[in-house]
Amino acid sequence: MPKLPPLFYEQPTLSVATSLLGKILVRRLALPERTLTLKGRIVETEAYLADPRYGDESCHAYRGMTARNKAMFGEPGTVYVYFTYGNHFMLNIVTEPKGEAAAVLIRALEPLTELDFIQSCRNTKIVTELTNGPGKLTQAFQIDRTLNGISLQSDVLYVEDAPPVSPDAIGISTRIGITKGVDLPWRYFIKGNPFVSKGKPSGHLLERSTHAQP
Repeated sequence: MPKLPPLFYEQPTLSVATSLLGKILVRRLALPERTLTLKGRIVETEAYLADPRYGDESCHAYRGMTARNKAMFGEPGTVYVYFTYGNHFMLNIVTEPKGEAAAVLIRALEPLTELDFIQSCRNTKIVTELTNGPGKLTQAFQIDRTLNGISLQSDVLYVEDAPPVSPDAIGISTRIGITKGVDLPWRYFIKGNPFVSKGKPSGHLLERSTHAQP
């Protein structure tokens, strides 16, 4: 399947966050002995917007540009990777037109290829524990700050198109692991998928979005 085009990421962030569900994240690694192609189906996302209309203080760019969040102001389809909790990298995809500062956090994947390599990276044989969280999936797919700012049109990290997920199969809740903007219902996941993360939403669980983006 082809890569998702730049125009896909220029859409409103909440639309991108839901439309990414079911798409395939691809990571190509050039090892000394061979090149690996790691693939995982995106099963959980979260949206973050700096637009002051939403009061999303948990968005890294809420108070403007810094050296850390500069990638969020870049071209749609740019990769934003940051380090958190002292040992986790987080993979985000920049959305909206350049300068708007918004992104979608990839929270969980369903691994599809190279399970032996992924298990070695994660030091576990339990398949459902390999990529069911944002820090786990970056460790499994060898994603770190060296990829910050690259384009998803590259050949080392990109998203392949795939059939859309039925709206009836998409769950919506408030986001996980945040202390501000806790009641924004901007977390999306594929219902019943065993690779969705186990974290508890920070706000009230909602069945549908009440903060639709214009």
